[in-house]
Amino acid sequence: MKSPLIVDKRDSKWILLGEILKIFGSRRVKQEIAKNSIKPADKAGIMIKVMLISMFFSVDVSYVLKEFEKRDELKKFCEIDYAPNADDFYRFMSRFSEESFVKLVNGILNSQTRVKRRRKSTILVDSTDLQVDLNFHRKKISKKSMEHREFKWGFSSSKGFYIGYQLTVALEYPKMKPLAFIIHPGSPNDSPIFSQILEQLKNRRLIIKGDTFIFDKGYYKKDNYVKGILNYKIVPIIFPKYYFKLDKVLNDLSYPLECFTKNKSKQQDKMLYQRLVRDFKRKISKWQKLKPIRGMIEDWNKLTKRALSMKKIHRFTYRSIVKFVSLNALLAGLLTTHGYNSKKAIQALAEW
Repeated sequence: MKSPLIVDKRDSKWILLGEILKIFGSRRVKQEIAKNSIKPADKAGIMIKVMLISMFFSVDVSYVLKEFEKRDELKKFCEIDYAPNADDFYRFMSRFSEESFVKLVNGILNSQTRVKRRRKSTILVDSTDLQVDLNFHRKKISKKSMEHREFKWGFSSSKGFYIGYQLTVALEYPKMKPLAFIIHPGSPNDSPIFSQILEQLKNRRLIIKGDTFIFDKGYYKKDNYVKGILNYKIVPIIFPKYYFKLDKVLNDLSYPLECFTKNKSKQQDKMLYQRLVRDFKRKISKWQKLKPIRGMIEDWNKLTKRALSMKKIHRFTYRSIVKFVSLNALLAGLLTTHGYNSKKAIQALAEW
């Protein structure tokens, strides 16, 4: 039986929810909603609030809408004038593309960060499974029946075989702010995703020269170290496997030819290259000390699954999955921007 959504302004969970929902009444957030063509902005704000509440309490959207109909105090708390019905909600949300939601999430998260990042930082990258909520008792799921479906069979080291997608997310440490994510059907190898996530961050100008990126062993490939330093000007700390040889990586690292010109800017590139290689050698030799930092993204993933309704997703198309994940990332990002970004705080939220 589901617990009723009775507002208790003395409860810390309701206090936190109130702080998060309050931002959707600000002019800045309404501008972001309108800028991404999600109109009318006031109605969109109501629909997004409904979605975030359902995630926050791990209940269905239809249940939240029924609670709004019964409880005026809940509508007053959320600053909602009316309770839309389920058909109106899903019709409205289906009108907009998944790209609009991703841009909206990025815009809202950036609006909540007062100071733009200008110094090099540490970025955590990890992949996790996204399981769709299929009823295996009702119908047998075979590989042949999956050929024309968007989701695929996948394998997770912690969950075993599953049906769904794989989420790769990049977080800025220590703020634990979501920067980018990619969704793939099934569970592809992590190594090729290395370039995909970096390319997305580069195109959005979210990489600063000298940033340190931390990956787990799944992204291990000798070429990825070289690509990270030469192509993206970062310090790629991919946790090495037992056969890793630092000398072999360094042998493949050489100055780009343009560094040998007398042009001052090219000389600066040469100095940057030397600094990147020096930082890489220093950090990769002590990679085990970075495990607690990389563990923060695992805690973040546990938060989204245990506390924010991503353990099993009752959505089956790529488009609906992207919308759901983007709003989930928005909620998790707003939680961390409200001060819940330490390891202890994130773990506590995951068990809330």
